[in-house]
Amino acid sequence: MGLRGKLGLIFLLVSALAILVLCVAVYTQAQSARLDRTRSFADERIQLAAQSYDTNDVPVFGAKLDDPDLPPQLREAVLQGKRATFKTGSPHAKMWAAVAVKDGKVLSIEQDYESTDDSMKALQQALILGGIGTVALVALVSVILAGSLSKRIVAVAGTARRIAAGDLDASAAEAVGKGKDEVQSLATALDTMASSLRGQLEAERRFTADVAHDLRTPVTGLTTAAELLPPGRPSELVRDRAKVLRRLVEDLLEIARFDSGVEQADLELVGLGAFVGSAVGRLRMQQSLAPDSVIVRQTGPDETVSTDSRRIERILANLIVNALRHGRPPVEVTVSGRTVEVVDHGNGYPEELIAEGPRRFRSGMAERGAGHGLGLTIAVGHAKVLGAELTFGAAPSKDGSGGGALARLVLPPGPETES
Repeated sequence: MGLRGKLGLIFLLVSALAILVLCVAVYTQAQSARLDRTRSFADERIQLAAQSYDTNDVPVFGAKLDDPDLPPQLREAVLQGKRATFKTGSPHAKMWAAVAVKDGKVLSIEQDYESTDDSMKALQQALILGGIGTVALVALVSVILAGSLSKRIVAVAGTARRIAAGDLDASAAEAVGKGKDEVQSLATALDTMASSLRGQLEAERRFTADVAHDLRTPVTGLTTAAELLPPGRPSELVRDRAKVLRRLVEDLLEIARFDSGVEQADLELVGLGAFVGSAVGRLRMQQSLAPDSVIVRQTGPDETVSTDSRRIERILANLIVNALRHGRPPVEVTVSGRTVEVVDHGNGYPEELIAEGPRRFRSGMAERGAGHGLGLTIAVGHAKVLGAELTFGAAPSKDGSGGGALARLVLPPGPETES
């Protein structure tokens, strides 16, 4: 049950309970007032009957002397010198009134007393109908009010999801409208958080871009100088570390371009299955990989898609290199329609990466090796530019052991996509 239903149910239950208590109180008060009126009427009649008997020795109003049916409690009160009334219980309730007269006799009057006469029945019916109508009206008003509150809270939640998806310019205060209640305070706090987050991300983006740009020139010079060193093991180590540093700077620059939002896809029609096969072949040559270290499979017919081939190749290269570096060969690349899957036979991705996605400078589990965490981050950036979906998970087990890491790239359908 949603918030709207819960609030409506709470309002309905509280109002129904309050109306029930009020109706019971009104009905009880009416019964008490009716009993008081009946007692007063009986007391007036017994006084008049006593005066008539003391004067004329004639009882009136049906009064009786020493009635054997007189309740003992009433008789005892009269013998103590009191004029009293007494109501017997149901069924066949009676209202008695008695008083002592001359010669030590007890004069009494008896009359019927029903707890529900026509007036009480009418009052009871009016209370029931009024209570039901009031509860229905309160239910309608509560549903309307709860719906308005629920709608505003849903608007705040929708804005929060937009912010989580990267739209830091989304405003929760505008979504909920004007007001000075708690929902407006929540929306304002969310906008403040988004503004702070936007400032932090912008500062991080500028820092990454500035550092990468400032390091590019000296690292290029360092790489050139390393190539001039005389042959030998120390020179090879220097050249290797210089290349690693250069790749790191290039990766940082690429991430900075993603953060700036200036990257755009250069679309072209590509036969996905054939292109993946050729891209993996080029990667084998560039990385000097063994032919059986990366296996390409295609299920179903080759599908022609409208995409950016350079970015697809970059995504595949990063996924395969990550799988070879942190997993175990062979790496299986499967193409099915618009979906490309890359699976290794290692220990799999860490749960944190599967749940939250890759994060820069986070290498993951120790058993998957060390790294800067930039390769998968760059792959996700290229997929976002393409409008594709890149997810990470665990491959299904085939022999009872772990199935390894699974990266799945799903290209978006488009008007230019051909089968």
